[in-house]
Order: sequence, then C-alpha cells, then structure tokens
Amino acid sequence: MKLFDVYPLNDITITRALGSYVWDNNGVQYLDMYGGHAVISIGHTHPHWVKRIEDQLGKIAFYSNSIQIPLQQELAYKLGLLSGKTDYQLFLCNSGAEANENALKLASFHTGRKKIIAFSKSFHGRTSLAVAATDNKSIVAPVNETDNIIFLPFNDEDALKNCFQKQGETIAAVIVEGIQGVGGIIAATDSFLRLIRTLCDDAGAVYIADSVQCGYGRSGQFFAHDAAGVHADIYAMAKGMGNGFPIGGILIAPHIQPKHGMLGTTFGGNHLACAAALAVLEVIEKENLISMAKQRGMYLMSQLKTINGIENLRGRGLMIGFDTPEHLKGLKKKLLTDFNVFTGEAKPNTIRLLPSLAITRKQCDEFLDALKDAIAELSQNAQ
Repeated sequence: MKLFDVYPLNDITITRALGSYVWDNNGVQYLDMYGGHAVISIGHTHPHWVKRIEDQLGKIAFYSNSIQIPLQQELAYKLGLLSGKTDYQLFLCNSGAEANENALKLASFHTGRKKIIAFSKSFHGRTSLAVAATDNKSIVAPVNETDNIIFLPFNDEDALKNCFQKQGETIAAVIVEGIQGVGGIIAATDSFLRLIRTLCDDAGAVYIADSVQCGYGRSGQFFAHDAAGVHADIYAMAKGMGNGFPIGGILIAPHIQPKHGMLGTTFGGNHLACAAALAVLEVIEKENLISMAKQRGMYLMSQLKTINGIENLRGRGLMIGFDTPEHLKGLKKKLLTDFNVFTGEAKPNTIRLLPSLAITRKQCDEFLDALKDAIAELSQNAQ
C-alpha cells in the first residue's frame, strides 16, 4: 500500500525537535519559523509538556465521554482564566475543522436558521460545513456545495450592512478569522469586528470567532479578536492548543444553552489531550508567552521594515506576513534549502511567519540574518 498523494512534500525527514529547532535524519539543524502551520505554541518537546503527557499515559490514556473526566473541568477552568472568558462553556473536539463545524452547527441549533456569512479568502477547515464556508473552490467537493453560505468581501462594512438589511432574519451566524492565516495574514479591522457584533446582536445571529490559527496568544492577545474590544458568542480553537497533540474546542457564551446529544465526539477531550492542553496553558502562564509573543513580534516587525525587498508587511504578535516582488518568488524555497529555515507561504508571493511563542531574540536575529542573505542572493541572481 502507498500513501494517498495529496501533500506537496519537502524532501526532508524530521526526526528530532526542541524549542524552535528541528533536526533531520542526517543531523542537519533547521530553524522553525512556521511551527507546523502555527501548531507549535510553547516550543517543540517542551519538557513540562512531555512530562505531563508521560505522567498521564502511565495512568489512563483514554476513556469516552460517558464518564466523568476531571481533567476536562480543570482545562476549562484554566482556559477561562487565561482567556478572560470565565463565564463561557467549553466543548472539546480534535481539530480546528471540527471546532468550526461544531460552532456552525451550534449556531444553527441556537437560532433555528440556516444562512451563514463567511468572507473572501477565508479558511475554516475541510469538513463538510467548515469547507463550504471556506473561500477555495478547489477543495469544496460537489457534496459540500450549499446555498446556505453567503460570501462577502472581507473588511467591507457596507456589504455586511446591506446583507443584514436584506437577509438578517435568515442569518444564523457570521464566522470570521481575527487574522486570516491561509488568506495571507490579513487582519480584520477593529471596526469590522465591532460591526459584526452589533449586527449579530440586532438580528439575533451568532458571532463566531475563528481563532484556530490566530488564537492562543499568537497575536499578543489570547484571541486576535480581542483587539476589537467585543466578545464573540463562540470562539473556535485548535492549532497551538495542544502544541502538536491533536485537540480542538469551542468556547460558548453563557446564553447559548446545551442539551444532551446536540454535539458529541468519541475522542474529543480525552485524558491525554487534556493533559497536553493543560501543559500548554501552564507554560504560557509561567513563561509569560503571550507578552513575549507581542514583544518578539514587535521586534521582528521593526527589523523587517528595514529590509529591501519586503513589501506590504503586516500582522500582529508572532503572526506575520509580507509580500515579495517577482524576482524573490523563490524566497521560501531558498530559505529552506540554502539557509535551513522553515517558513510558510501563501500565494501569490507571500511569506508567513508563525514561530513558537517561546522563540528567543537570538533566534529572531538568526532568522533576520538568513533572510537578508537569501534576498541578497536571489536579487543578485536576478540581475
């Protein structure tokens, strides 16, 4: 049997990782400025995270949600404190797509409505409803197509107002990323998010904050949406939540009432996943990583502004994007193959930086030096 070939792969086999570095099977060291799609929040194989999982593995790894699992309540309490959403409710699942799927389903249950507003360049996952709300036709199968999704231009306040004026009574929810990740590190404006809150309140619709990539401290705040000073009804989380251990979840405002059987999952909230997620929150708190993400992000942004060849620099905290001119379109590959640095990419010609929140100032400088050299070599070759 062979693997189903759906991933374009780099010819690299990673066998070991620590902090912001990974090593391949030949012992070559790489600086990780991408964190496996923003997943690595507290650093690869953080010792506290490893011990938390090992200790739990020696007790019980899994039982279903048919029993009491005190670790879930412990996680909910800690998550409420660090996120500032102490009066919210937690539902645990396994991934960001699942989190958004459940958020959209819950919004429809709560309102009794079918229509969902999503935005251009959005990415919400690959499960049935989450992918239907994703603005990428190449990954939407015919069975996923539905008339219940309304796509509007991102950050277009007039289009949003007009939609609510015409269809407000049919709208179950608005789903929006605080900072679009796959879309190229594009931030929602504060006024746009505040307008979503107002319009949802007026129409009785649910505001879903997709924080799968931009949450968990990456922006320098727990949720990137917090910058707007309003609260969403549902926050979707995953990525950095488990530092590589599969876990996702939704935070649900107190006015949305549960009932038995309305949501469910076999593996969500299992003992090992909760142990991993608790370790992440404990490290974030102890090492002050949200503040560190803000500081490191400000430093990187200030330095990136001085580098020739970088265009349209944007982002917050350690969620940074910039564009490159055509002669630098091979920058991501150059950084990886010649300078041993992992970065992300979004088309066209956009570099995404999503390192661990625990990245050091020295490692930031190491990246900046490699970036300057890579740009210089590509520029020289283009002449």
